[in-house]
Amino acid sequence: MSYTALYRKWRPTSFEEVRGQDHIVKTLKNQINSGRIGHAYLFCGTRGTGKTSIAKIFARAVNCEHPVDGSPCGECSMCRQIAEGASLNVVEIDAASNNGVENIRDIREQVQYPPTDGRYRVYIIDEVHMLSIGAFNALLKTLEEPPSYVIFILATTEVHKIPITILSRCQRYDFKRISIDTIAGRLAELTQAEQIDVDDRALRYVARAADGSMRDALSLLDQCVAFHFGEKLTYDNVLEVLGAVDNRVFSKLFQAVLASDTKACIREIEEMIIQGRDLSQLVNDFVWYMRNLLIAKTTDEPGDMLDMSEENLAVLKEEAAGVDTETLMRYIRIFSELSGQLRYASQKRILVEIAFIKLTTPSMEQNLDSILQRITLLEQKMQEMPDNLQKLASLAPAAGQAASSKTAVVETPPEPKTVSLPPAQYEDLMLMRKEWGRIASLSQLVGSIRLSLPKTSVEPAGEGCLCIVCTDENTFGIINREPELKNLQEVVQEKYKKTLQFKVRLESSAVPQRTVYVSDEDLKNAIHTDVIVEEDDSV
Repeated sequence: MSYTALYRKWRPTSFEEVRGQDHIVKTLKNQINSGRIGHAYLFCGTRGTGKTSIAKIFARAVNCEHPVDGSPCGECSMCRQIAEGASLNVVEIDAASNNGVENIRDIREQVQYPPTDGRYRVYIIDEVHMLSIGAFNALLKTLEEPPSYVIFILATTEVHKIPITILSRCQRYDFKRISIDTIAGRLAELTQAEQIDVDDRALRYVARAADGSMRDALSLLDQCVAFHFGEKLTYDNVLEVLGAVDNRVFSKLFQAVLASDTKACIREIEEMIIQGRDLSQLVNDFVWYMRNLLIAKTTDEPGDMLDMSEENLAVLKEEAAGVDTETLMRYIRIFSELSGQLRYASQKRILVEIAFIKLTTPSMEQNLDSILQRITLLEQKMQEMPDNLQKLASLAPAAGQAASSKTAVVETPPEPKTVSLPPAQYEDLMLMRKEWGRIASLSQLVGSIRLSLPKTSVEPAGEGCLCIVCTDENTFGIINREPELKNLQEVVQEKYKKTLQFKVRLESSAVPQRTVYVSDEDLKNAIHTDVIVEEDDSV
């Protein structure tokens, strides 16, 4: 007898065998028990969560001669015929290969005839989102008003591709991803029934690698058992078959990243490649490992959320204490982006090495996350400075004793060079005039001049000179004093790095100035000068 894969052999045959979809099972059983059966159902959700299995169980239950609490009995003639695929009442269609209008027209012709035996004709259309637009339109009328003996069950993994007109005519049921505990429990039941010797830790890793899919978990388990047939299936065996990496490797990689040891990271990656590990799986598992670190660092009771022993949890907490939350989140973002890039990459090793170089040398990047990490590293080095200073202080007496035995040579420090500032040009004076309000409020100004300057204005008064215009005599008397003007001059020269002088006058003594506007043409004519070059005949 030929071998049957585990996921086919252990496909659920009753509602009681379905795992992880209790909300859907309860609803369908209540409908069968009460006789309130709908005419169209839409089962949507990720792969391997039981959509087709529940559809087949439902088809048998509605035609079962002796249903037991809403589930098929499995013993009557109808249940046996449907289970063997010999019944004409249950038609399963793959929409991926039968997606044309003609296929839907065939269904419309078939539904005109009532079932020869049983109560319902059930049409299970798998991957219904693959139907063409014309096929959807041809299905609309039949789906809206089918005969009383017809039930449509549509199954899809991409519900967003189905037209809203189809969705509105169906009862929608969303299938959830199955939890790790549920998958691991089901795998334990099957391995016991199949007399397969396997570690619980290995089963939990297979359940986690399945990503919520019971079918994927059974396929992975089948693969691992075939590779180590006749042996006990251990955690290391599963890692070897799936190309995965142990947590100890992730711990070494993470410690190398924290120590900015790029060479150690590259060497560890090379070792994984030599062992035949899958780099995509390595990246995904490393993201999962850092996710566990983040949970251990940010939650009070991480044991309730992390699937690991107390010893491993203690090690995880110790590692999480050595890194701040922002840096850890940056690591997760970088490797999450890398996981998507590796799917279509031809040089996976190079991309993985670049990602680790980004982690170990944040100075290579100019984004906000890397800058924050560099600041954190600087703060850590500054915290280590007092210890280094204490060591230097302990060495200072010995150095002093050694120096006392020699003639000390005292070098006279060079005198500081005075830097002469350039004089303020007209543009500088106009800038100071524009910013006079800010100058008047500078904190470097002392005394009463700070209170009087906001009442004044300035105007250029020749080369390198500003004239302060006062509105009243009191302000004029306060500002027009040598200490105040000297203080103002020093402050302005320090701010603008230009030398200038100040004059003070009352607004009443201002001399009116007449503005003469000259056009560009007149200006050109005014500066135009004829130049006559005379040739010397003697040369």
